[in-house]
Amino acid sequence: MKLNSILIVDDERGIRETLSGVLEDEGFRVETVESGEECLKIAQSTDFGCILLDIWLPGIDGLETLERLRANGVAAPVIMISGHGNIETAVNATKLGAYDFIEKPLSLEKTILTVRNALRTRELEILNEQLVETLNQEYKMIGDSVGMRALRKQISIVAPTDGRVLISGESGTGKELVARAIHAQSKRKNAAFVEINSAAIPEELVESELFGYAKGAFSGAVKAKKGKFEVADSGTLFLDEIGDMSPRVQAKILRVLEESRFEPVGSNKLIETDVRVISATNKPLSELIESGDFRADLFYRLNVIPFQIPPLRERLEDIPQLAEHFNQKFSLEYGKKPKKFTEDAIAALQNYSWLGNVRELRNTIERVVIMHSKQKVKADDLPKFNPKDEPPAATFRFPSFKDATDAYQREFILHKLAESDGNVSKAAEAMGVDRSHLYRRMRNLGIQSK
Repeated sequence: MKLNSILIVDDERGIRETLSGVLEDEGFRVETVESGEECLKIAQSTDFGCILLDIWLPGIDGLETLERLRANGVAAPVIMISGHGNIETAVNATKLGAYDFIEKPLSLEKTILTVRNALRTRELEILNEQLVETLNQEYKMIGDSVGMRALRKQISIVAPTDGRVLISGESGTGKELVARAIHAQSKRKNAAFVEINSAAIPEELVESELFGYAKGAFSGAVKAKKGKFEVADSGTLFLDEIGDMSPRVQAKILRVLEESRFEPVGSNKLIETDVRVISATNKPLSELIESGDFRADLFYRLNVIPFQIPPLRERLEDIPQLAEHFNQKFSLEYGKKPKKFTEDAIAALQNYSWLGNVRELRNTIERVVIMHSKQKVKADDLPKFNPKDEPPAATFRFPSFKDATDAYQREFILHKLAESDGNVSKAAEAMGVDRSHLYRRMRNLGIQSK
């Protein structure tokens, strides 16, 4: 689509010629027609950045033309033109999807400004559509195994409702992916999707992160801050790793679910909230309930609709698709030509048990894309998978000691991140290094925090 292309629809030759001359002088490419029927025909074969449409036309009038344009899926902003404008006509045009309404005799200066604004609006719409498509690709659910087909079916049934969902599954199986898919197919999809990982936030900060705080609530609270429940209002709140929540926070969440309102830390003001809560855990909550570490009443509130995500070892037939998806993703991201995985390489990937699930597979393919110099990837080119599920050891050949050291450190950090479910603080603690040092080393090695 060329956003500088304008279509003028008017039965007056003088108007068409005047507008064409002015808009072309402004650098726009202009085409003209004199009837609604011609407009509909050309708009089906040509994408215009904007359409200037007269209301009073021979044959079908401008309002009917506008209605048919929208019915035909034409997304270009339409500016209605009329010499007999009135409020009722303008309202009808707006209801039918008109961008704006201008009257004859035309102010050429106002017309140019309106056209520029309409084109800018369309440009933003296109950018937004591209961002949504990018997000959809990022969170696309890959795989056609029985388990994945059943999961997609379950999502399509549950998503349009407001029922609370509890997603259970091992680390790395894609619990956040499922939560985002539910949100994307829900009636709340145009509102916020807000997530909080209970395991990634220090216990003393979880409450203020969830409910926000008032100015002066504690030392350093120089201004009020909204919590996740307030930010997610009208949308979806994803509570990840709820098994790590303290009993105090559990009690607070239970109250919010029961009353649909909460108090920010340090405030007596009640804030109403309308959120759909989706929660996730990689821990057996039934055992935590028995040990007294998780509230049974909260569990029943959250577990209205249970989801169980199958581990990757139970859907090995999805590995070829997943490997190719990550191959394409990281090849594009790092500016490399996509690898070609041989049959024996795919077989080797399918013969591994993947304790880190899809996240571990993702990290493995990322390493191969970065480190393997040849386009064809054979089984021997893959990291060597230990049958006891020990961390895979790289077998690449490096031109220098620094390259080999960087490769080992990168693999070691990626493995520790996978063990820590992507939590940098936990990984740093497990490695015995300062978190800031780990962040710097990750940046130097090109590792993105998930």
